[in-house]
Amino acid sequence: MPSHQLNASSHDPERTEFTPPNHATGSGGHIQSQTPTSRAPSSKDMGGPQLLVLLSVTVLSQVSGLSFATPEADSDVTSSPDAYPPGTTTNPTQAVPRLRQRESTPAGLSPGMLTTSPSRQSSLPVEEETTTTLITTTTITTMHASVQCNATLSAMEDVVESPEPGTESPLECTYSITVYSGYGVEIQVKKVELSRDESLTIMTYGSQGLKFLADKAVMSEGQVIRSTTNQVFIHYKSRRQSNHGLFSLHYQAYVLSCPFPRSPENGGVTVTDIHPGGQAHFHCDPGFQVRGHEVASCVNATEPRWSSPEPHCVAVSCGGWVRNATVGRILSPPPPSVSNHSSGNNLSCHWLIEAKEGHRLHLHFERIALDEDEDRLIVRSGNSSSSPSLFDSDADDVPERGLLSDSAALYLELTADSSSIPLLLALRYEAFDDEHCWEPYMPHGNFTSSDLSFQLGTTVTFSCSPGFVMEQGSSAIECVDPSNPHWNDTEPVCKALCGGDLSEPSGTILSPDWPQSYSKGLDCVWQIHASEDKRIELDIHILNIRNADVLTVFDGRDLMSHVIGQYLGSRERCQVVSGGSEVTIQFQSDPDDSTFILSQGFLIHYREVEPNDTCPSLPQMEFGWISSSHPSHVRGSVLTYTCLPGYDISGTDIITCQWDLSWSSNPPTCVKVQQCPDPGEVVNGARSVRPEAGFAVGTVVRFSCNQGYQLEGPSQISCHGRDTGTPKWSDRSPKCVCECFSL
Repeated sequence: MPSHQLNASSHDPERTEFTPPNHATGSGGHIQSQTPTSRAPSSKDMGGPQLLVLLSVTVLSQVSGLSFATPEADSDVTSSPDAYPPGTTTNPTQAVPRLRQRESTPAGLSPGMLTTSPSRQSSLPVEEETTTTLITTTTITTMHASVQCNATLSAMEDVVESPEPGTESPLECTYSITVYSGYGVEIQVKKVELSRDESLTIMTYGSQGLKFLADKAVMSEGQVIRSTTNQVFIHYKSRRQSNHGLFSLHYQAYVLSCPFPRSPENGGVTVTDIHPGGQAHFHCDPGFQVRGHEVASCVNATEPRWSSPEPHCVAVSCGGWVRNATVGRILSPPPPSVSNHSSGNNLSCHWLIEAKEGHRLHLHFERIALDEDEDRLIVRSGNSSSSPSLFDSDADDVPERGLLSDSAALYLELTADSSSIPLLLALRYEAFDDEHCWEPYMPHGNFTSSDLSFQLGTTVTFSCSPGFVMEQGSSAIECVDPSNPHWNDTEPVCKALCGGDLSEPSGTILSPDWPQSYSKGLDCVWQIHASEDKRIELDIHILNIRNADVLTVFDGRDLMSHVIGQYLGSRERCQVVSGGSEVTIQFQSDPDDSTFILSQGFLIHYREVEPNDTCPSLPQMEFGWISSSHPSHVRGSVLTYTCLPGYDISGTDIITCQWDLSWSSNPPTCVKVQQCPDPGEVVNGARSVRPEAGFAVGTVVRFSCNQGYQLEGPSQISCHGRDTGTPKWSDRSPKCVCECFSL
């Protein structure tokens, strides 16, 4: 019998081979090796070394005196459930990882083959006693695998903490956090106590793949880390066998938004909303113009971003060279006194707009006002004054669809020598290539697009801002024609009209041509209709009209209704509420105003409100009472105030509930009377009052008569107060009578 053997592999310190004593009997030269039954490793199993026992069996045959060769078997070894190779199982749920195997077999022998050494030749089989020895070699493979502590979280708020202490094995954990689309993940570090042998990394996953957010080196307690998408991965790894570190991370979902845009230098920005659907409107200071997109939209709810970068504000000048043009404007140059041009009133400005190679330019005519005789604008397709003309204001009408260049450049020439008509010019250019249409533009409106790069097939739908009405063009256009990309219709125009019929629950009314000045000789009427059980509130946000023009508000459906507001000139913001469900607004501008100047106009917001047909309630009158002409404080009702005896009324004793549901004046008060009435002068005599000011309680009045007259009555009286009623004199005033009557 061979002795027990213990061998250690020199190249793998965690791998040992151990040959324990074990005996089995084989038959017919067939060897059956049994594989231990496998089961799925639990978390507890994974906490320590993983062991795999491989069993190989070698049978040696020893013969006393004679040896012979054993005939080969006629059939294969019979397969049985207990005879599967190591690493396999008949139950898939019990599979274990395949590990490295090492089998020990004696040199010159093959497992399962019985051999003999003949000592002499014999043609006949000889029966002899045969001894069979079974040598079993057991290989034990030890592998230290990291404990897997993964988790998938989808709650809108939760806590991620380090594995429970006491694990005696390296750790590797991945926590996946996924919240609703449109939300991000905000993580607050509650605790982080890790050694050099441990790592903790936080990453977010989006359209660009994994993006690093933070790791152990930059984390501190109380720190807040925000993702830009709805998916976050937290990876923790420890190479330590024990005494693992601790960490605790609290997370909650938050609504994703676009970053607040930066204001351009020499300009500013106003933002309606930083969440998807919101817009940022950029503007420049006087003397500067926007170079880039004036309006950017917050798009993509999953990973919100602005549709275009922040623009720049560049100085308005008479001429210039725009390189690598994308989108921008050409505006009227400053007045001649500050413009860069030759002396005198003449203007001669030249602009060269160059897009990238392979691009073309589209030119919008936003506003243009030129003197027919003195001013001229020429637009050329090319980069010099000799390029072919696309537009000449002396010969051509302003193109509603704009102009398209034949190359990557446009050359503009403006000459002006007019003092009677202010020069007005606003042109917008957009660059595009052979696979895209130019970016649409519609002042005082918005558009939605199926593709913000405006490739062929893109559809764009337009809508006007509140207070504006769509005119000219189509509300939806499409980018067509691969050989020459263009929109199949012109962009519509949004205008503030003179009058209208409005039935929406809320809206806006603008002066005609807002935000430009309105014209002379206008007579505009707007009618607003609310639900029958509602009233209409007008919020006159801006009112800046000329003193010769008038804005009138009628409480009804026509101009014969009661007037509840009439305004001329400028006025601070105010509100007016109707008495019924309909309101009529009329605006008239003087047609014969010889001092006509540009004026801002008006901006009115309206909305339906619940009915309130009474003036505000007033407090009860102290030391007096109120008489009302109506049971409730409806329009036109009159309140009369009366004070108790001993009190005088301070203020007007009658107030009225007006049509705008406000009181005509503040309510009066009753003030206690603190003095006696004037006792009057004495005829043919005199009086003295102490103290001299008034006749308050305590005042004493002394009387005397002229020579030849004598006093009839008290020589003095005093003012006495009373608990009820007004103060009273102690006696009646005396008289001075002629002494002749006593004779």
